Amino acid sequence: MPLHKSFFAEHGTTIQVLLYAGLLTMLWFVELIISAESIGEKWNHARLNVTLMLLALPVQLVMTIFVVMAATWVTVHHWGLLQVLPGSSSAWSKYVLAFVLLDFGDYVYHFTMHKLTWLWRFHLVHHSAREVDVSTTIREHPGDTFVRVGFLIIWVVLVGAGWGVLLLRQTVETISNITSHSKYRLPYRLDRALGWIFITPNLHHVHHHYQQPYTDSNFGDVFSVWDRLFGTYAELPTSETVFGVDTHQSKQITDNFKEVVMMPFRPQARRKR
Repeated sequence: MPLHKSFFAEHGTTIQVLLYAGLLTMLWFVELIISAESIGEKWNHARLNVTLMLLALPVQLVMTIFVVMAATWVTVHHWGLLQVLPGSSSAWSKYVLAFVLLDFGDYVYHFTMHKLTWLWRFHLVHHSAREVDVSTTIREHPGDTFVRVGFLIIWVVLVGAGWGVLLLRQTVETISNITSHSKYRLPYRLDRALGWIFITPNLHHVHHHYQQPYTDSNFGDVFSVWDRLFGTYAELPTSETVFGVDTHQSKQITDNFKEVVMMPFRPQARRKR
């Protein structure tokens, strides 16, 4: 294996963590500079999200080991959908097609988290944020983390995705996830142009609207085309977007660490339809 490939293969997780932390921190400060908030006010909002990230991080790191094992296994055993398609050894198949299939897998995962009640209970923690900014990206219950990475392992095995496309995928996904949770929307024309293919902050803000059917829309991770294809695409003006979930409107719950961690296990975690 060439030296540069060996380096990325051995340090892929570290590179992803540094990229994630660096981009998140940079955009957090950009939001701070643009907004009228003091650093204390903005940190008060971010503190709970950071605490949840630290709680979920061990789950993420342990599960990532199994992702790497799965990617190694499918590569060694030539397993997966890509192996039965024409041109399986080409860069197009290994990277472009694999990337698209993994993105579709993330759409299925996200859709499933909203539609199955017992999974929604964990994903609810992310949606319960009454304010959306880049720190909301890391607002995730450890149970949600476990399911999310578990789904990724399944997609890696089914697709036959190697470590190379996983590194590419996670890099692009990191940028997409953090920017889509940005506090600020894109200008209308730019959003309309990009939104035909990609998930933009404008589209993801609609997904964080507190009521259905908007909560159950725009499930895409990187690409918005899946929502357009399967009828889950939606738009909503900024002035009408309200963040949070209609079942959890009290900040005494949504801003309290203990209450948020226990949220999936409370009777109120059921959904309004």
